[in-house]
Amino acid sequence: MSVDPRDEIVQHLPALRAFALSLTRNGALADDMVQDSLVKAWTKIDSYEPGTNMRAWLFTILRNTYYSNRRKAGREVADVDGVYTASLSEKPAHDGRLQMSDFHIAFAKLNDEQREALILVGASGFSYEEAAEMCGVAVGTIKSRTNRARSRLAELMHLDMDEALEMTDGATLAVISGNRTASVG
Repeated sequence: MSVDPRDEIVQHLPALRAFALSLTRNGALADDMVQDSLVKAWTKIDSYEPGTNMRAWLFTILRNTYYSNRRKAGREVADVDGVYTASLSEKPAHDGRLQMSDFHIAFAKLNDEQREALILVGASGFSYEEAAEMCGVAVGTIKSRTNRARSRLAELMHLDMDEALEMTDGATLAVISGNRTASVG
């Protein structure tokens, strides 16, 4: 008896929502995008190859949904006053040098491709190869985007890349440092 791949989809909902939030920076829009992606995945489940990476397949659908919506809209609603960004952040429970709000501000200044590469490789733990496949680009392109994004974040946050980061947020640490072993939670 083979396992129905639809049973696995629900396991990936938190990661899909986090990825959608990182792309849209708007909770309601992210939820709509996840829902649209799930409908597409459900209706196209026959095209999923059992035994392959379901999470990567779902992230690819979500990513394509995001860029399709961006093309259709023709413009992006700016979060000029930071209301949406502020609602997504939680102040860390420490007095470390790096504050989460500083990271969100710097992260929002990255272009879409750099933000996407950092989320996929840094925070979501996908390999460069998996991220490249999801984005439809060469592995070198993903590596370059990730490296440029990390350098730009360090510059925006006035950090020396060799400097020790004092923080408790493992996902942010993973994104900035490229350390996939950091706790992502």
